[in-house]
Amino acid sequence: MKLSIRDLDLAGRRVLVRVDFNVPMHDGRVADDFRIRAALPTIRYALERHATVVLASHLGRPKGRVDRRYSLAPVAAHLGSLLGQPVQFAEDCVGEAASVVVQRAHAGQAASRVVLVENLRFHPGEEGNDPAFARELASLAERYVNDAFGAAHRAHASVDRITQYIPRAAAGLLMERELDYFGRVLDAPDRPLALILGGAKVADELPVIEHLLDRVDRLVVGGAMAHTFLKARGLPVGRSRVEPDTLDAARTIDARAAGQGRAIELPVDLVVASHPDAHGSTAVLDVGDAAIGERMALDIGPKTIPRFAAIIEGARTAVWNGPVGMFEIPAFAAGTAAVARAVADVRGTSIVAGGDTLAAVRQAGAADRVTHLSTGGGASLEFLAGRKLPGVEALAEQPAAEPATMEGVRPQSR
Repeated sequence: MKLSIRDLDLAGRRVLVRVDFNVPMHDGRVADDFRIRAALPTIRYALERHATVVLASHLGRPKGRVDRRYSLAPVAAHLGSLLGQPVQFAEDCVGEAASVVVQRAHAGQAASRVVLVENLRFHPGEEGNDPAFARELASLAERYVNDAFGAAHRAHASVDRITQYIPRAAAGLLMERELDYFGRVLDAPDRPLALILGGAKVADELPVIEHLLDRVDRLVVGGAMAHTFLKARGLPVGRSRVEPDTLDAARTIDARAAGQGRAIELPVDLVVASHPDAHGSTAVLDVGDAAIGERMALDIGPKTIPRFAAIIEGARTAVWNGPVGMFEIPAFAAGTAAVARAVADVRGTSIVAGGDTLAAVRQAGAADRVTHLSTGGGASLEFLAGRKLPGVEALAEQPAAEPATMEGVRPQSR
């Protein structure tokens, strides 16, 4: 069985919490703290139960070596301002540099019992799921909590192998919330269930359609995914973004849907231009119009917007991953903004996943009306595609909840 942090006796113990603080940075400061705020309930829960909280995360892609551009030191300072108490920062995630800071915090010799260790990906052992690195990381704590849904699809040492070296491992409050919402989509959604897919990662999203095609009531497709389906049907798409390697898979899905009498809702018109920067040369063309020539589709058109909105708003459960246009540019933002508002207007459960999609919802002023804003883009797609997430599977087969005891209340050393 998978344990929850609620099942652990944390009093007086060091608990290593794997968080996802892989946040956008600008000029050495946190530019968007959504993922940090999402982890606060788990951190506060552990502190309220008198644990020493050791936080571990990755940031960016330093490729297994120290690169100070990706240091988590600014994140520690930002987290401290959110918690209202100092966060101790360890200049490495393993070794003496980490253990000394953790032991001082655990012994009450520091300003707080919260420690953030340096970027896990400064060590090649993290992405290599290396047993030795996992064992060394595990030595910092007596309990382990995974609250990093956004990293749960990676078989990395801090989310997978580490559970072999810490006696009790559990899901954090954020991880539980993510799994609960996406689990209900797969197992028992309120119907109609609408799935809205867009963005540019066609190869990542096609498996979701393959897995959910028989389960969804409404499938709405925009962005590069739509261009791929249109091209697979033999329609002209100009220089619109398409992943050629996915065309055969799109044709297979299209034929399967048609055989089941299911409609894949694609755009009926598109906003096109010769280049994203060529705002003055935009035009609206019906899908299939050969006049697209060498231009590219950059948004869904004015006929498509109300069609998509009506389909989405009629759902009782809506899941959206991927904008339907290049929303970062005002000339091509109308379609994505309309989808954002439609998802927010669903009279039931609405779930939004993916960094660009979250940004689009905020840009449309609709974020506060969405039921669940997910911290995991790739992880949510993997989960919806029916794939097992290493970080979740590593929490399985745990013994039943431990009884509350006073064992470990005194600081322990190794």
